[in-house]
Amino acid sequence: MQSKYIKKRVRKETIGMKIGNWTISIVLAAMMLCGLNAYSAQDSLKFVQLSDVHFSTLGQNTTFKLTGDSPKLFDDAIGQINEMENVSFVMFTGDLIDKPFEKQLRAFLEHAQNIKYPWYFAFGNHDTCVGGYLTSELYRNIVKNSNANYTSDKNYYSFEPQKGYKVIVLDSIIRNRITANGEIQSEQLKWLDNELKASKDDIVLIFTHVPIVEPFSSPNHRMNNANDVRAVIEKYKNPIAVFQGHYHASKIRQFDNVIYVNSPALVSYPDAFRVVTVTNHKNSVTFDIRTRNTRELNLQKAAKIMTFSSNLYEGEAKDRNTVLTIKK
Repeated sequence: MQSKYIKKRVRKETIGMKIGNWTISIVLAAMMLCGLNAYSAQDSLKFVQLSDVHFSTLGQNTTFKLTGDSPKLFDDAIGQINEMENVSFVMFTGDLIDKPFEKQLRAFLEHAQNIKYPWYFAFGNHDTCVGGYLTSELYRNIVKNSNANYTSDKNYYSFEPQKGYKVIVLDSIIRNRITANGEIQSEQLKWLDNELKASKDDIVLIFTHVPIVEPFSSPNHRMNNANDVRAVIEKYKNPIAVFQGHYHASKIRQFDNVIYVNSPALVSYPDAFRVVTVTNHKNSVTFDIRTRNTRELNLQKAAKIMTFSSNLYEGEAKDRNTVLTIKK
């Protein structure tokens, strides 16, 4: 009798232990899944880079830019962006407008206010004029009145879109003479150094109009002190990506832990912009860089006919869509 009782008790205990183990396993699996989802949500960041919109209401295309059709191209880009999910911010890397007139900027803002995500900008050489009415200070103030997310009192600034990420926006424009060349002044270069020094543990995203690394050689457009700027950036070893405009061309280069991304123009072929997803893994960081072309296909075809080298501006396949990894 005692033997049967012991067997029943052991059997009950065994079943109870199995149920308990199953319950613990399910709870642990759920906790792990929640943890992974939380990690993924926290450590991925998605943003859009729009460059060289050259917005104009003057209604005339040039031999290289579809400025007359720029409102239509801009609205198409805005429509595509608003259809996307989980975009942290949109960044314009210069030449938001084609002519540096207040009326043109205000017209641009009427369209830009339809972007449902926070947006920011770096100055381009077409945005303000030397000795003219639309100064960089007035430009900033006009944008502030239309865009609650933009609050900078300087032409260069930084912010943290989320924990572990630092965005740095540079002002590469020369304002004491008319030129398409660029330069980072010594005061701003010191500021950049301090920003990077304070962000050694972050993923850093730098935005500039004039490229620090050219997609192709153009002495009349290059940054005059590019080597000095590179020396500051590349002495830091955390993951850094630099997003550039001005040349209207697609090119991506990686130098150890630093990626330089030249992006196409919206106003000229290939009439496109970038969508970038950055993911922070345990031992590495990946940059998924995609090109989104305009859906205005007839305009894109016209732009291709107008350009003297469509392959140069469109770039190779790896310059349009790629995934790059930086090891920690």
